Amino acid sequence: MDPNLIKELREKTFAGILDCKAALEEAGGNIEKAIVILREKGKAGSKKLEGRSAKDGAIFSYIHHSTKLGVLLELNCETDFVAKTEEFKTLGKELCLQIAASNPLYISENDVPANIIEEEKNIIKNQFKDSGKPEAVLEKIASGRLSKFFEENCLLDQPYIREPKIKIKDLILETQAKFKEKLSVSRFAVFKVGG
Repeated sequence: MDPNLIKELREKTFAGILDCKAALEEAGGNIEKAIVILREKGKAGSKKLEGRSAKDGAIFSYIHHSTKLGVLLELNCETDFVAKTEEFKTLGKELCLQIAASNPLYISENDVPANIIEEEKNIIKNQFKDSGKPEAVLEKIASGRLSKFFEENCLLDQPYIREPKIKIKDLILETQAKFKEKLSVSRFAVFKVGG
């Protein structure tokens, strides 16, 4: 395998040399396919981290150039070593920009209060109540529309503003896979002048 390809893949993914070599061999030398392979393997490896605790981290901020909008974010990791890396800091800054641009209300679906979810379901069902559709169909429609509600209002479900094909949770998982350490968003706050 061409060492230059391995080096290029390593610079793009921060994966280990042997992992890059194996991914490139599996992808037939195609870097883009190798990145996908590494991402998939990284995500699988990230599942092992779910039970671990992320108690270190950093606070990140973003102030919009108009100075009328600001974001504070607490991003956690397992060690101060990771918290001091450029990749972690970049992720924190990107998440602040995402929050400023997309104005999520919650971190994840789990943070949305049950009464809000029920209210959204009722609104959706009421929109179709005179359609004559069976209850089971209305439930499926409500479920689909509810997914859209989560995508608009939950940070982790939002499409990444720089690459909408990727969700924020996938962006975090990619970075998590590089460090082999759990990362999590603990909280954020948005400040608007007059708001």
